[in-house]
Amino acid sequence: MRMSDLVAQYILDMLDEQNGSAEIKRNELAGDLGCVPSQINYVITSRFTPEQGYIVESRRGGGGYIRISRVKMDRGATVMHIINSVGNNLDKATAEAMLNNMLSTRMIELGIAKVIASALSDSSLRSVVQEKRDAVRADLFKNMLLAINT
Repeated sequence: MRMSDLVAQYILDMLDEQNGSAEIKRNELAGDLGCVPSQINYVITSRFTPEQGYIVESRRGGGGYIRISRVKMDRGATVMHIINSVGNNLDKATAEAMLNNMLSTRMIELGIAKVIASALSDSSLRSVVQEKRDAVRADLFKNMLLAINT
């Protein structure tokens, strides 16, 4: 398992144990896991984003911390939050991350996630010029989420 995966899993376990909110001291966590503090920053900024359903707060200084909380919303509000966070362009990797997050929180079923992923894939969009694929992917994703939200 890669170090970033290990750090992410450790934080996810903390969130599960602490009812969806965890307070982390970056240097202590890095020491416990045997990595550099910048690795903790990387994982938090790349895997615990608002688009993935998390709120991150930090306080610098000697008593500083990083607090990560899962966003607690009902299904409809969560879907609308995701739709609003997509914007005008959506790359394939971000779409897959959003789908995986929706799967892990049981917002959608595996079959639906597979259909959406297939529709958003580069092979499905190959007739769209490369420069416009991310815009088309964003529009498709938002419309599919609206359809499953009703």
